[in-house]
Amino acid sequence: MRIARFSIDGNVAFGAVEGESPPGSTDGLVLDIIKGIPFADFELSGTKVPLSKVRLLPPVLPNKVVAFGRNYAEHARELGNEVPDAPFAFFKPSTSVTGPGDAIAYPSFSSELHHEAELAVVIGRMCREVPRERVKDVILGYTCANDVTARDVQRREKQWARAKGFDTACPLGPWVETDLDPGDLTIQCTVNGQQRQLGRTSEMIHSIEDLIVNITEAMTLLPGDVILTGTPAGVGPLNVGDEVAVTIEGIGTLTNKVIKRG
Repeated sequence: MRIARFSIDGNVAFGAVEGESPPGSTDGLVLDIIKGIPFADFELSGTKVPLSKVRLLPPVLPNKVVAFGRNYAEHARELGNEVPDAPFAFFKPSTSVTGPGDAIAYPSFSSELHHEAELAVVIGRMCREVPRERVKDVILGYTCANDVTARDVQRREKQWARAKGFDTACPLGPWVETDLDPGDLTIQCTVNGQQRQLGRTSEMIHSIEDLIVNITEAMTLLPGDVILTGTPAGVGPLNVGDEVAVTIEGIGTLTNKVIKRG
């Protein structure tokens, strides 16, 4: 099931996305509004609205976004970093999250903004100290993410909080796909229609199981929390006016435009 979060007539709701459409289009897609929330038992209301008539929002509002860096060997090497022996985590605040179609605001304190296309895992239930064999039980589904990074700031500051945590630095969407095997999916990033990144989730150094076991050894994850699983090689610059799109096989496309921060 594809679960979207949306607003219509000033109201916010979740809905199941139904139908098929050409790439980059919402034609033919409708939302069956959900009674309740997707983190508990819910029913479809049978009330349907065309996707073109709503505004898609970030598919979840996470309490925290746990991101893992250097989880693709070629990406680590392209930035001159060693491949880590163990998962390497950092955080992006909830205020960095933005949705499909929303703008990425180029931060005033940076002159080198980069895209990073990533598979995001959405947590479906409160959990801690999750054993490897139970990881699938705590996952609601998967969505597309862009771990937007102020690369120059990342290089000069030991902490990555500003480089990766500024407002709009974490686009998520367009929806959560709950029925998906994430083991070998194509991840692609384009900027103004030109391909920049192309990789597969099978190239991850540490698997999704590794990442969730690792982070829940330390902290509790809550429903709606998001895990970013790393980016393949090919990261590169974004400029004001660029349109950046992250496409993941079996999920869809997350598109955002870069604007000057006002």
